[in-house]
Amino acid sequence: MENKSGKLSSLSEILGEQGVNIRAICVSHMASEASNVCIVVDDPKRAKDALKARGIEYTEHEVLAVEMPDHPGGMNAVLKPLRDANINAITVYPYIGRASNPIMIIEVDHIKKATDVLNHNWVKVWDKSVYKL
Repeated sequence: MENKSGKLSSLSEILGEQGVNIRAICVSHMASEASNVCIVVDDPKRAKDALKARGIEYTEHEVLAVEMPDHPGGMNAVLKPLRDANINAITVYPYIGRASNPIMIIEVDHIKKATDVLNHNWVKVWDKSVYKL
């Protein structure tokens, strides 16, 4: 996304007008003129249609939504099994709207292997029902 005042607001407005709720977001500065915006929404198809209709380019990445223990070091309950299996966590950001047992969104380099490893290590991996929390 162009790194300009109001662009993120415009994205939120476009999705909001179509009834799409942003459930997780990560914005990172890439260059003076661009930022990388990652979002998880409650209705991916509707979001894609809204972005296409406005000529906004996007790429889709499969991600995991995992429950993270809410205590010091709790994030490592998720990250250590991935590290031990040589799986790289590429992008990590919080899920919005849940007070207990936080949910973390993770883009990894081997999603199927990561899912298996986390399930084997008793980490709750959410399915698409996470969109409706």
